[in-house]
Amino acid sequence: MQNITAEELKQRIDNGEQLNIVDVREPHERAEFNIGGTHIPLGQIQTMQIDEIDGLQEQEVIVYCRSGNRSGQACMILETMGFTNVKNLTGGMLNWQDKIK
Repeated sequence: MQNITAEELKQRIDNGEQLNIVDVREPHERAEFNIGGTHIPLGQIQTMQIDEIDGLQEQEVIVYCRSGNRSGQACMILETMGFTNVKNLTGGMLNWQDKIK
């Protein structure tokens, strides 16, 4: 698992890159604030219910949550499932909201 900073990800989004972004927070957290991407709560990843990202095993997948902890867990799980290029958003949405104005 690699890490990506809020600034790096924001720059790539602003550049219009096609990114595979996964939000592993709960629905109420996503409703408060999100940066887009596919919503797959961590519990679904833990039970391997990830049809939404099936086929992305060889592509970059960027995972985020509130603080970076759950997304780190999700990255490790995805790696055991054969995903070869997963990145954890350092500090999650708390860091994003603090750094990105």
